Amino acid sequence: MPEPNQFDPAFFVERLRTFPDLLAAILADAIGGGGGRPGADWRWKPGPDHWAIAEIMGHLAREEREDFRPRLERTLRDPAEAWPTMDPQGDVAKFKDLDGDPRVFLEEFTKLRQQNLEWLASLGPLDAIDWRRAHHHPKGFVIHAGDLLASWADHDTLHARQLIKRRHQLIERAAGGFGCLYAGEW
Repeated sequence: MPEPNQFDPAFFVERLRTFPDLLAAILADAIGGGGGRPGADWRWKPGPDHWAIAEIMGHLAREEREDFRPRLERTLRDPAEAWPTMDPQGDVAKFKDLDGDPRVFLEEFTKLRQQNLEWLASLGPLDAIDWRRAHHHPKGFVIHAGDLLASWADHDTLHARQLIKRRHQLIERAAGGFGCLYAGEW
């Protein structure tokens, strides 16, 4: 077992492996598994600068297909190779994620995640990979393969937090004139 503060790729791969189940559990009531109002809840936004559940899920599926694996793959193969360009904010509108079905996005994400885990396994022993391989980004920063793997797992966590917050906001909205402060402060 690695020492604390030592890079442990198996830790991140395990987080990547378990995230689809966590995601499904977080989404269960908003997408119809627990008495939610499918459609109404997944398209609701707390404000114009916020993403609805459907948009978050569309983004996650697209990132799983177009971001972390392709960039990690390129960095490991040839760090000088250009990365594909992305516009996460613009893509949510461009692909009309708000009109999409989070159940379909979840299914796509789960399938892609499994394929990506199989790809990671195909690389051989995780501790034999040179996680220090570095891509020099055109914006002037250096990102290592290890940074990408850690960021991939943390990206999941950031969006889990976003989805949990949206769940909280939906509860507050459904409370009508009653409050949720007794539960604790956000």
